[in-house]
This record gives sequence, structure tokens and C-alpha cells, in this order.
Amino acid sequence: MHSAILLIEFGSLLLGLGLLGRLAARLGFSAIPLYLLAGLAFGEGGLLPLGASEGFIATGAEIGVILLLLMLGLEYTASDLVTNLKAHYPAGLVDFALNALPGAVVALLLGWGPVAAVVLAGVTWISSSGVIAKVLGELGRIGNRETPVILSVLVLEDLAMAVYLPIVTAVVAGAGLAAGSVTLAIALGVAGLVLFAAVRYGRVISRFVSSDDPEKLLLVVLGLTILVAGLAQQLQVSAAVGAFLVGIALSGEVAEGAHTLLSPLRDLFAAVFFVFFGLHTDPASIPPVLLPALGLAAVTALTKIATGYWAARRAGISVKGRWRTGGALVARGEFSIVIAGLAVTAGIEPSLGPLATAYVLILVILGPITARYTEPLAMRWSRRFRGGKDMPRPVRPPEDARAEAPVGD
Repeated sequence: MHSAILLIEFGSLLLGLGLLGRLAARLGFSAIPLYLLAGLAFGEGGLLPLGASEGFIATGAEIGVILLLLMLGLEYTASDLVTNLKAHYPAGLVDFALNALPGAVVALLLGWGPVAAVVLAGVTWISSSGVIAKVLGELGRIGNRETPVILSVLVLEDLAMAVYLPIVTAVVAGAGLAAGSVTLAIALGVAGLVLFAAVRYGRVISRFVSSDDPEKLLLVVLGLTILVAGLAQQLQVSAAVGAFLVGIALSGEVAEGAHTLLSPLRDLFAAVFFVFFGLHTDPASIPPVLLPALGLAAVTALTKIATGYWAARRAGISVKGRWRTGGALVARGEFSIVIAGLAVTAGIEPSLGPLATAYVLILVILGPITARYTEPLAMRWSRRFRGGKDMPRPVRPPEDARAEAPVGD
């Protein structure tokens, strides 16, 4: 009987998520807020609380986080990461200063303490790579000159996760300074070892994993990833970091093949993860934190726009491209929820989960809007500020030089 109820609940949940995903695609925005709302509806205090399938959903949610980070690692090679660090680290520092500090300050002002401050800083810091990539594709900006700047900021944030997640894991677990330092040292040591192995022996590793049979490739990559994630967690390092490093170590045709095979699994388990986060958030706990969430969303939307503008200006992008860069970076999503989920699981601060849920809901909806309208609104405001006069047009390069230039301003 228990098994039958589990199948009915879980099957209904997956069917509902599929329908919500269709609705989001038809409306032209990310499905993440709908998945979070579904979790709120099925969680404690919701319209139809789940019972039998909650433990199964918890396991699926953990696999979802692992696959999110694995797929992120597959996007980059070790040499790409090193190159991005050398070329764009100032933008990463500005991004951290402008976007992590507001979250930490709000947590302290609310009296939540330093541990919650570290967690909320991460929630407000990291943009949503998935949402931003989707929006850039929908707006036809993949070939624009500012797009490499956007991607560089996102890559630096992803790299920072490899250091930040072990810190958060140690902090929320209540580890002391010595234990936390050991955890971080292990994490950095493992990350450095994997990056070294990926640079020097990436082809050997990829050849070992490679297979012409999609079934065998899927099983080997998925098994290796979950194994390494489990070992990382056993060493008090985040399982997500272990998955991220496995993705970096794989390259070439193996990475492309694994990406194709694992994308549907990632989307499935990531949706389950967002629902699981919503399940642990009582809808009645959101209204009390809605005002702080709105204020924090407004501030950090502006700081992300400022971050993108500064990074694009440093890269020599035109004024219009700078505003487009800033507007594109506003969306928060999957990794903000991953970070908040660590604190929720550890029971750090009861109000942190509801605040993070409301914050992500606001910005994952606002992000596509700012990506589309920040630049035209900024240009209109600039002309009004100049007394209605149009801004002088930039001097165009010769026709032959223009033919070789990338698309976009």
C-alpha cells in the first residue's frame, strides 16, 4: 500500500512538473518559479502535502544538485578556467563586493548572525547561468560583443563556487575554525589536483571514460560522478564540488556526448530539487519576509547591473552593450537555492529559506525583463537627461573592418 501511494504521489508530481514546464515555455520565461510554487503547494502547510514520497524526493533532489554542477563543469576545460581567471578576475572581485555584501548586511541587520550572513551573501551573489543562457538565446544576443563578458562573469562565479561551497558546508555544520580550515584545505587541494590532472592528463581520462555506446557512456559518467560526489561528501567537502570537478576533468567528444545524454536527466532531477526546496518552506512563512526580500531584490538587481556595466566598460564595450551586460546578469536561480538549501537542511535560520525562496522568485521573473529593457530604458533616460538631444553616434570603422566585427553594439 505504501509503495502504491509513493508511485501515485511521485507520478502525479512529475506529471504536474511537465505541465508547468510546458506552461513556462509557452509564456516565455523560466520554469524555476513555477517549480518552487509547486513545492510550496505540496509541502507542509500547502494545499496538498506529500507524505509517502518525500524521502524519495529528497534523494532525487540531491542527485539534481550533483547533475547541475556536473553539467556546469562539462561546459569548461581546465585551460579555459585558468585563462578566464587571469583575464577577468577584477570583474569577479567587483561582482563579489557589490552583490555578496548586501546579502550579508541584510542577514546581520535582521539579527540572524554571522552563519546566516555567509549563506545569504552567496544567495545574492551568484547569478543563474541557466536562466541567463536561455534569455540570451531567446533575444538573439549570442553573437553580441558583450556576450563574452557576461560569460566570463558567470564562469568566475562558477569557479568561486568550488571554494565557497566547502566554506558554507563547514560553517553550517558548526565546524570550528580548525575543522573548517582543514575542510577548506582539503577542498582546495582536491580542486587543485583535479585541475592539474585535467590539464596534464585530460585526454587520458576522457579516453578511459569514452565509449561509442551511449548506454555505457551514460553509466560510466553518471556512476563516476556520483561516486566522486559521495567520496567528497565523506571528506566533508560538498558533493556538488566533487561533481563540478568531474565535469572539468572530462573534455572533447566525451564531454559533448555526456552533455547530450545527461541534459534530460539534469532537467528532471533539477526540477525535483526545486520542488524539494519548496516542500521545506511553509507558505505562511513567506509574507513576513516578503518586504526584506523585495528590498534585497531591488538593491541587488541594481548592483548586478552596475557589475555588468563596469565589466563591459573595462572590456571596451559600447555604452549600449554595457547596459545590456548589466541587465542580463540580474537573474538568480538554481545556485542561490542550492546555497540556501544547505542552510535549510542544517536548520540554521527558519526565515532564511522563505526569504531565499521569495528572493529567487522575484529575480528569476525580473531577470528576463531587465535583460530585455535595461538598455532601451537607460538610453531613453540618458536622452532625457541631456535635454532631449540624441547621443552622438560613434565613429564607424571602415567597411572592410566592419565586415569582420562580431554582431552587436
